[in-house]
Amino acid sequence: MPGPRRLSAEIVRALRRAGLRGVIQSSRAALMADGDDMLTVDDVPHALLFPETAAVVHHCGAGTTAAGVRAEVPAVPVPVPIQFDEAFRADRPVALGVAPASLPLRRPTADALAAALVRATRSPGIRERAREPGVRVRAQDGAGPVVRAVALLSADLPGGPS
Repeated sequence: MPGPRRLSAEIVRALRRAGLRGVIQSSRAALMADGDDMLTVDDVPHALLFPETAAVVHHCGAGTTAAGVRAEVPAVPVPVPIQFDEAFRADRPVALGVAPASLPLRRPTADALAAALVRATRSPGIRERAREPGVRVRAQDGAGPVVRAVALLSADLPGGPS
């Protein structure tokens, strides 16, 4: 896996080649970028940031992937190779047509990332397809069925509600 300095430089080159500005979240990866067209941030609420972006390049963690879907923006998945479930979550946006491709993190290149960013941000089909899963996810009551199931289970337990 590339170090933070090299990865940061590749990200900045890719964004500039694609003609895009960037918000780069430093977090545990220790990424950083300088320039009038780049902003490095620490932790920020994805629910506030992602809807304001043209696309989201992310590591395919469960929360980040879900936030990108809810924001209805195209994705460029870059799964972390040591996380097994992230490869699955990287394949789903590609299969749904809301991401042009999944990029390997082991050897990221500015050219590959720039090409993916151009496709993600300039392909009307990708942007249109990104809306549909977001609408469906936001319409779901994900917590409701869980609350009802826990209530049913706890009613059957000794000492549970009668």
